[in-house]
Amino acid sequence: MLLSLSTLAAAAILPAAPVPVPAPEETPSEATSIATAREAGSDARISERIGGIFSELPGIEGVTVRAEEGVVTLSGTVRSAEAATRAEAIAARVQGVVTVENRIERDVTIDGGLGLSGLGGRLNGFIRLLPLVGAAIIAGLVITGIGYLIASLTGVWRRVAPNAFLAELIASAIRFVFVIGALVVALDIIGAGALLGAVLGGAGVIGIALGFAMRDTIENYVASLMLSLRQPFRPNDHVLIDAHEGRVIRLTSRATILMTLDGNHLRIPNSAVFRAVILNYTRNPQRRFDFRLGIDADDDPDAARALGRDVLGALPWVLDQPPPEARVVEVGDSNIVLNFLGWVDQQETDWFKARSRAIARVKKALEEAGFALPEPIYRLRFDQRSSPLPLANVGPTSQSEPRRPPGQSAGQQPPSRPPAVRTPTSEAHREEDVRPANEIARMVDDERSAGSAERDLLDPARPVE
Repeated sequence: MLLSLSTLAAAAILPAAPVPVPAPEETPSEATSIATAREAGSDARISERIGGIFSELPGIEGVTVRAEEGVVTLSGTVRSAEAATRAEAIAARVQGVVTVENRIERDVTIDGGLGLSGLGGRLNGFIRLLPLVGAAIIAGLVITGIGYLIASLTGVWRRVAPNAFLAELIASAIRFVFVIGALVVALDIIGAGALLGAVLGGAGVIGIALGFAMRDTIENYVASLMLSLRQPFRPNDHVLIDAHEGRVIRLTSRATILMTLDGNHLRIPNSAVFRAVILNYTRNPQRRFDFRLGIDADDDPDAARALGRDVLGALPWVLDQPPPEARVVEVGDSNIVLNFLGWVDQQETDWFKARSRAIARVKKALEEAGFALPEPIYRLRFDQRSSPLPLANVGPTSQSEPRRPPGQSAGQQPPSRPPAVRTPTSEAHREEDVRPANEIARMVDDERSAGSAERDLLDPARPVE
């Protein structure tokens, strides 16, 4: 307790020690302020320092530097505006520089602007680069040769791919990949990776533009690939593609070639064939024909149907299974329309001939059985209030005297005509000749056997989709 009192007394007598106060922090404006006094010879040191830096940098080594009161003035000529900007930035970073006055001008002379003075150096650098360029070319050629060698193994790719067209497409893709790889390796060897990026970027933009411009061509090429895979028909098949009918000659990488039924060549783009509805008459040898005949409204349609079925069933070229059929399809104002149907084997019977012969046979049988095949009836109405038409050129005729042909006198008998001579045997033979007409099929076979520069993508060994 005594120690504490003495300590308090001493503290009251002694003066208090000063407490240190932290110095105020400099603001950015005060740190960058211009000093009021300068050291002697600072301008000379600034000029010497900046000039020494410029002398070591190509392109700005000829710039003149002058410093007064910390203001640096740059003058002279350079080859580009970028060099002048660079010189100003370097001078502003030297300690003691208040500001920079940039009076550098660009050299617009031919030698200075184009840099012909450094052409020799560039040429020497290119000559030193030639061995590396040669190595890059050799590496690129080796890689490209390997790609072409792999792509040339057509037997392998044809075993892998379902058809020759796809095998050729795989070989082309392999060649393209190896060529791009060779280009990448060659540019990487000579250190031109940035150039490769620019080339590939430009190629991508050009590819997009060409894709839009050649959209139809690309669509047709893809359709050719799909048709070669699907194989929708065989050579010499009788097909109907939308409104185009004919026999197939070949399928190429651009179009499907048909021979129409009148012997003309027809080329349909594969893109249209791929989207079209294809009707193949050759796939099923059995084919049905039909035709319509009208009988009088007072006749019995059931009896006419039965008679027509019997006549069709008696024809030797009409198949028993499926059996012939007759249907009532319409009852008109003055007739009843019947539809007769029958089946034929297209390998043994021509469809057009069979239909034509069947129409004639059924029509004749109906007429012989007493069924009337009525013609269109028109009613003419004469208004009694209208005046009769003038018949100035018509002479008076009587109902008892028929009109005479020109050149025949009164009382003269008309010349008699010889009776028509018929040959039933020859007509029957022609009617029974319903064998298939193979003229167009033979023309297609001759066309295919003659060969063509265009490759046929149809493969008879593959199944039809």
